[in-house]
Amino acid sequence: MTDRSLDMLIDEVVLGLASDEDRRRLQALAAQDADVASRLEQARQRFAPLDDTATPLPLPEGLWDRIAARLDKADAPAPAAEVIDLAQVRARLGQWRRAALGAVAACLLMAVALGWSLLSVAEPLVVAVLLDSEGQAVALIESGEDNRTQVTLLERPDLPADRVMQVWTKPDADGPPVSLGLLAGGASRTLTIRGLPAPGPSQLYEITSEPAGGSPTDLPTGPILGVGLAKKPVI
Repeated sequence: MTDRSLDMLIDEVVLGLASDEDRRRLQALAAQDADVASRLEQARQRFAPLDDTATPLPLPEGLWDRIAARLDKADAPAPAAEVIDLAQVRARLGQWRRAALGAVAACLLMAVALGWSLLSVAEPLVVAVLLDSEGQAVALIESGEDNRTQVTLLERPDLPADRVMQVWTKPDADGPPVSLGLLAGGASRTLTIRGLPAPGPSQLYEITSEPAGGSPTDLPTGPILGVGLAKKPVI
C-alpha cells in the first residue's frame, strides 16, 4: 500500500466513510505499526474542528416509535402461502402421462398395422388383360386366393346414364358366369366376393354393359366391353 492510498484510507476512516472491513484493516495496521497509529491520530486531530462546528440537531418526534413499529412488523410471521395439494398434482400428472402414453401406443399400433398391411399385401394368383372387340386393352384384372379382385380400367367406355359396367368370371369353365360386382361411376375399384374357389390360369373374366343396378337375370345380358383369360404371373 502506498503512502497516498494509506492516507486516503485514514481520512475515510476518520470521516466515517470507510467500510467496516477497511476500518478493521486500518485498526490492525495501527496496532502493528506505530507510524500508522501516529498518522491516524494526526488525522483525527486534523478533522476534529469539523465535529466542533457541527450543530447538534434533535431527532424527529416519534422516530423511535416508528422504528419500533417497523421492527414489530419485521418480526411478525409472514402470511401463510397458498398450500398446493401435491397429491392432486401427482394425480393430474399421472392422468396426463397415461393419456400421452396411450396416444403414443395408439400411434405405434397404427404404424405397425399400416406397415404390416403394406408388407403383407398378397401377390395376385392370376392376372388377365381384357380386350374389346377391336383387340384394344380396356382393363387389367388381378385376383388373389380369396377372390379379392382389383379391376384397373385402361379405358372408360362411354356408357349411357342408365347403364353400368359389371364384372364377371367363370370359376368353372363348364359352369355359368358369376358376377364379381359393379364398377359404379365407371371407375377402377377392388371387388370382393366370397364362396368361390381360388382363381386359376385360363379362368375367364369379362366386363359387360348392364342396366342400372346390374343384370336382372344374374347372367350377362349386355354387350361385352372386354374379355380375357387369366394367366399366372411370373414372380
